[in-house]
Amino acid sequence: MSLNNQNHYTFINNKTVPIVFIHGVGLDSKMWAPQINYFKDYSTITYDLLGHGKTPFKKEEIKMKDYVDQLLSLTELLGVNKFHLVGFSLGSLIALNFAADFQKKLNSLTLIATTYKRTENQRKEVIDRVNLAKLNKPISQLALKRWFTDKYLEKNPKVYEEFMKILTKDTEGQQNFIKAYELFAYYNDDIEIIKKINTKTLIMTGSSDPGSTPEMSKKLSNDLNNSSYTEINNCKHLCSIECADDVNINIKKFIENV
Repeated sequence: MSLNNQNHYTFINNKTVPIVFIHGVGLDSKMWAPQINYFKDYSTITYDLLGHGKTPFKKEEIKMKDYVDQLLSLTELLGVNKFHLVGFSLGSLIALNFAADFQKKLNSLTLIATTYKRTENQRKEVIDRVNLAKLNKPISQLALKRWFTDKYLEKNPKVYEEFMKILTKDTEGQQNFIKAYELFAYYNDDIEIIKKINTKTLIMTGSSDPGSTPEMSKKLSNDLNNSSYTEINNCKHLCSIECADDVNINIKKFIENV
């Protein structure tokens, strides 16, 4: 693990085209542990987004461009000119925005549990949770209920404990979480960004994901050139953990056939 240029990252270099993983809001790069273990023979890059994990962020407001610039500067720092990009939730929105401007750098794009064309009610639900977080109301347990099925949490109490720790933040961490959560809540899909992208893309979401629904992913796949949609059965938002085997097999099959 390294902290360079203020980015906390891990680069495992196995002399293959790297897979870069972008985590979701309020989380950190450790969420990708099942993928890093599965892709141990591949080059992989995981990193903490600005204001998450061990990567600091001091500005009053976070913008999508900040996240895109972070990814660009990190890959340039590591001398990585071509890579596969995998994003989860907020990470998938960052990946889309990166692809719109820098798709020549991408061998492929994988979007997991992305939001797209949210209804007013769907957006309001997220904004309501942001407002609860601003009031320091407990939202972590509710988040885990959205992210994992009850059956999975009952069978995996250590996962519950681990994610409760990640979601329990100090004052600065909580402030940065709210900045990122606001960006996510108020993010407006830009069809012009979607139209720019011709990178081969795999879109995946959990069949029971209540916030990044299968319907959203299907709509995105319809609008995004050169994309395909795969539904991951029997899981919610964090399908990359709850249904890691299915997600990993789909990513591997996809990037090996690009």
